[in-house]
Amino acid sequence: MARQHVVAIDQGTTGTTVLVVDRRLQVKARVNREFRQIFPRPGEVEHDLEDIWRSVREALAAALHESGIRPDEIACLGITNQRETTALWERKGGKPVGHAIVWQDRRTAPDCERLRGQGLEPLFRERTGLVLDPYFSGTKLRFLLDHVKGARARAEAGDLCFGTIDSFLVHRLTGGARHATDVTNASRTLLFDIGRLAWDDELCRLLEAPKAVLPEVVSSSGEVGRTKGVPGLPDGIPITGIAGDQQSALFGQACFAPGESKCTYGTGAFLLFNVGGAPVASKFGLLTTVAWRISGETAYALEGSAFVAGAAVQWLRDGLGIIGSAAEIEPLARKAKDSGGLVFVPALAGLGAPHWRPEAKGLISGIHRGTSAAQLARATLEGIALSIFDLAEAMAKDAGRPLASLRVDGGASQNGLLMQLQADLCGIPVERPRMVESTALGAAFLAGLAAGVWKDRGEIQKAHKIDRRFSPKMAPAVREELLARWRAAVPKA
Repeated sequence: MARQHVVAIDQGTTGTTVLVVDRRLQVKARVNREFRQIFPRPGEVEHDLEDIWRSVREALAAALHESGIRPDEIACLGITNQRETTALWERKGGKPVGHAIVWQDRRTAPDCERLRGQGLEPLFRERTGLVLDPYFSGTKLRFLLDHVKGARARAEAGDLCFGTIDSFLVHRLTGGARHATDVTNASRTLLFDIGRLAWDDELCRLLEAPKAVLPEVVSSSGEVGRTKGVPGLPDGIPITGIAGDQQSALFGQACFAPGESKCTYGTGAFLLFNVGGAPVASKFGLLTTVAWRISGETAYALEGSAFVAGAAVQWLRDGLGIIGSAAEIEPLARKAKDSGGLVFVPALAGLGAPHWRPEAKGLISGIHRGTSAAQLARATLEGIALSIFDLAEAMAKDAGRPLASLRVDGGASQNGLLMQLQADLCGIPVERPRMVESTALGAAFLAGLAAGVWKDRGEIQKAHKIDRRFSPKMAPAVREELLARWRAAVPKA
């Protein structure tokens, strides 16, 4: 049948993946293209929007070629994206105004501290579900408007567009016809009231964000626009799904019911817990966020973010050179029966939830003369799993019940030792699906639902298959010793 294929663009922190699937979830193509990371000064991370757009174009062209499908077989296009990364570009022509400031960037920490000192955090917390942290887009936008020559005046005049990466891609994919974002990405800006699902005038005033620069906010599933002038892609393909990467992964893991949760292991690690149709305010350092909005109904989630997960493995590879590729960490770590008392707190970009300490630095403690590379590798995996344990513990307190199980995805979920450590430390089963591309799959599902490729969420649930289940097996005394060392080390980071 014609028009039974969905193309999903997963625009991530280090690269863009394009996934082509049919309605039976057979993968027709999967192509990734990496792009530059720019580090102007310590604590600062930037992306060139033209690098991102080039990676999207190249991945799209290669995926469509690899899939062998005809243009008239494409039903729709879905987008998922690195969240909080803040972009500014010209409304006419789409030319970037400076580099995008990436979600990992910490340069606006003093701005957040100033707002906190003015007693404004409770207001932001109540309206947005977020904390005042440089992780989010609002203070990044103010920085760009204040530091790029002429940007504020042009923004106020309506000549510039602000958005997260989804919004930039929609503008480019539609030939400049649409400036829009979905509710999940809007909910990560510090400018959006998640109860009213609207930009908030008071918060915009506090962060000096002109309303003229903000995108239209749309649902996560539904037509936003149609492709126009994209090399290698036919004009007129509807863009019918948008969600930030973590919400997209929650949807891609079929966590449709309140109480279901997932953790995505990428550059960072992100745990989301579906709380249903009303926002739940966290008392234990988590975020409240919009999970998705479909056909007029909104779902919310509690979220915890560990800023560094796969990035810690990359540091072992690129910074220390003790592994040649990320895949080498598991066999190396398995050479050590334990970490030998070593503790690695991977606060390489500050500490996120539930600690929220942007000033924190990475810490390795317990080093002695006999410490080996294998023990450091194992301690790195333990540090990632312990970061997620902190999130799961806070989530259980907020929800009033422990997590029953955890669905996992992302590149590092392929690491069997890490997943076993996660099950052991959290004390719950960890379920890894057959298809770990849950982020791209979520965008495909959201788009395909709106385009009629799948009739309802029940059809999607039937297609979701578990590949492996990791059950806890660590001795309680060993677990408690690991947790005690971790809890002693974190405050020192």
